[in-house]
Amino acid sequence: MQIGIVGLGRMGGNIAVRLTRHGHDVVVYDRDNAAVEKTVARAEAGRATGATSLADVVARLNGPKKIVWSMLPAGDITEETVMSLAGLMAQGDIVIDGGNTYYKDDIRRAKILAEKGIDYLDIGTSGGVWGLKRGYCMMYGGAKDAADYIDPILAALAPGMGDIPRTPDRDREGLDPRAEQGYLYCGPAGSGHFVKMVHNGIEYGMMQAFAEGFDVMYRKDSPLLAEDERFSLNMADIAEVWRRGSVVSSWLLDLTAQALANNSELSKFSGEVSDSGEGRWTIEAAIEEAVPVPVMTAALFTRFRSRSDNTFAEKVLSAMRFGFGGHVENKG
Repeated sequence: MQIGIVGLGRMGGNIAVRLTRHGHDVVVYDRDNAAVEKTVARAEAGRATGATSLADVVARLNGPKKIVWSMLPAGDITEETVMSLAGLMAQGDIVIDGGNTYYKDDIRRAKILAEKGIDYLDIGTSGGVWGLKRGYCMMYGGAKDAADYIDPILAALAPGMGDIPRTPDRDREGLDPRAEQGYLYCGPAGSGHFVKMVHNGIEYGMMQAFAEGFDVMYRKDSPLLAEDERFSLNMADIAEVWRRGSVVSSWLLDLTAQALANNSELSKFSGEVSDSGEGRWTIEAAIEEAVPVPVMTAALFTRFRSRSDNTFAEKVLSAMRFGFGGHVENKG
C-alpha cells in the first residue's frame, strides 16, 4: 500500500522506514527538510518519496483511497494538520492521527471529517525509539471499514507474536487474534487514544514504583541508620538479577538495568521528570468516572515535585524515559 507520513521525529521517521522495509510505499513530509532527506535516505531504495508540503503529500498519493498518517505532538500543530488535510482530501480518503492526542479531540475531529465523507482513525502508538526494530504496539479507533482497509499497514508496523508465549485460552470465541500480533481495534473514534492514554497512566505508576524501590535501596547506607543496619548495595547488579526470573521483570526494568550498568550514579540525569499529558488525562477520566486511581495520581504529582527538588528516584525515572522514548530532560 501507499501512505503519506507527516511528522518525521523520533517515531514518525521510523514508522515510515519500517513500512518501506515491509513492502509499502511512503510519501513523507516534515517542516524540517533535513528530516525528510534523512528519512528517504534510510528507507528501502525507491519506496520513499519526499514532499514539500501537505498539499504535495496528498498530490503524490494514488490509489482508490488516499491515506495520510500524522505523527505530531498533541495540540495546535496536530489540529492544524488534520484540518488542513480535511480540506485537501476527498470523500473515501483516510486521515490517521498516531500521536498522543486527547481522545475527546478525536471524537470532535471524526465528526467534522465525517461530514466531508473522510474517515478519521486515532491510533495510540507505543514503542518509542525502539519501534523500528521491535515494532509498535497499536490501539486504534474509528470507522471499522477504514480500520480494516489499512490492516496491511498496521500488520507491518506491529511487532508480531515474537517469542512471547501464547496466553492460555486465547482461542476462546470473542477474542481478537490481532491482539496477539500487537495491534487492536478498540471501537469508535477516540477509543484508541483513550486506551493508549490509560496505558501511559499505568506506565507512570509502574515507573514510580521502580524508582522509589531503587531509591530505598540506594539510601540503605544512610548515616541516619544504625551502623549494623547499613548496606552498600550495587544498584546495577540488583537490577540485573531482577531481570532474571523475577516477577517484576519487564522492559522498564531492562532499561533501568541498562542505564545503571552504564553509570550506577545516573549522574548524567538531573531527575527533572516531565509529563506528556496522558497521565493528567487519565486522572481526569478517572474523576469523571468516579474511579479511584491513587497510584497514578501520586506518580503524576511526584513528577511535578521533581521539577524543584530531585532525588535518585527521579534520576531512575529520567533514565527509563530516555531509554524507551529518547526523552531528554528539560534544561530550562
